[in-house]
Amino acid sequence: QVQLVESGGGLVQAGGSRRLSCAASGFNIGAMAWYRQAPGKQREFVARISITGVTSVANSLRGRFTIARDDAKNTIYLQINNLRPEDTAVYYCNTQPPNSNYWGQGTQVTVSS
Repeated sequence: QVQLVESGGGLVQAGGSRRLSCAASGFNIGAMAWYRQAPGKQREFVARISITGVTSVANSLRGRFTIARDDAKNTIYLQINNLRPEDTAVYYCNTQPPNSNYWGQGTQVTVSS
């Protein structure tokens, strides 16, 4: 059974950092990505990483967001630095492109000003 479990979210002050984790089970991770959904908005792409480790971050987030992977742990990560209130959202991981059957519960990141 495929499962993606996100963790690492929480309440953080603006300017702080957070590292999110996404542990996969039931399959070996290939190309993966992070997405987020802010209150009242559609889910949006954040960053992706290929099976060879090539990364890409959404234009508006470059410089603050970094995606990484650890194949031995079947896990991907999202490092977020200099958090802003507009980064408040539920963060999800999924394959790239996303598989509609794989969405997990996400992890909530709330940034206070």
